[in-house]
Amino acid sequence: MSEAGGEIYSLLVPLATGRLLVPRACVAEIASYQVPATMVGAPPWYLGLVSWNGRQLPLVSFEGLCGQPMPAVSSRSRLVVLHALGERIEAGAYALVSQGFPQLVRVGADVIQPDMSAPVPEGDPVVCRVRMLNETPWIPDLERLEVMIADETSVTPG
Repeated sequence: MSEAGGEIYSLLVPLATGRLLVPRACVAEIASYQVPATMVGAPPWYLGLVSWNGRQLPLVSFEGLCGQPMPAVSSRSRLVVLHALGERIEAGAYALVSQGFPQLVRVGADVIQPDMSAPVPEGDPVVCRVRMLNETPWIPDLERLEVMIADETSVTPG
């Protein structure tokens, strides 16, 4: 948090229908999209492995994880590389597909409120939805997301 008013620098990550709000400290890099090496037997949301800083990172579709249709990749697509919070993901990081370049925002208690109008679907890796100014982003459950990814990384590359 910054000393001026308890603000947290965060990124609004564009998805096909909505955005994720992720603390900036969790993000290692925003990278150009690259075609992943597919994983045999992995669920559709687990897109495969991508190279990043000499490591092979799991690449996932957040929309797919939530049971939504996965958007097509476009020239605007990016990889949001996130630091793993725990030790379950061997590479120490993983990537989400973004449908554009994330926007840096400062989030403080004065601009963010819980949005109870959209309940979190059972099983989705989402903590809650919030209302901030003219946005209603989802806050991902990064720990649950990592468990879901780690459970699939034992599948061998194709």
